[in-house]
Amino acid sequence: MSDPHQQKAFPVSWDQFHRDARALAWRLSGFGPYEGLVCITRGGLVPAAIVARELGLRLIETVSIASYHDYKNQGETQVLKPIAQSVLDAAGEGGKGLLVIDDLVDTGSTARLVRAMLPKAHFATVYAKPAGRDVIDTFITEVSQDTWIYFPWDMGLSFQPPIRDGVA
Repeated sequence: MSDPHQQKAFPVSWDQFHRDARALAWRLSGFGPYEGLVCITRGGLVPAAIVARELGLRLIETVSIASYHDYKNQGETQVLKPIAQSVLDAAGEGGKGLLVIDDLVDTGSTARLVRAMLPKAHFATVYAKPAGRDVIDTFITEVSQDTWIYFPWDMGLSFQPPIRDGVA
């Protein structure tokens, strides 16, 4: 992926993200019921909390996937923490009855990896780019492939690098 600063910018405020995540929950309510929710971390944490609240889901699990290693370039996709066996056992065969949530599907590499783990789960994202749309079942807003979404947790008055990068 090219430098995000040379792409189209799509800044999303907290208010807008909350509205979009609630719209996703509303859309998903017609496809349930769901036995539980699997959140793809880290990006899926915030929308998963909103969707879980709106749909009354209490069984919430994470699968930790890393693909963006420096906020600029998508690299090799790695599973850092798999889905707990107890959640897989509680779900139907192939994840039937589970809802998988992420903030965005970009190239689809992360979603394809999780889809291989849960082929019968319902996959949903708040935002979708064309290269990954075929991997997910439900989304709210499509953006072009050359658009970089600036999520509210990454923003201040300007881009805010994570504290771990040593910038105060």
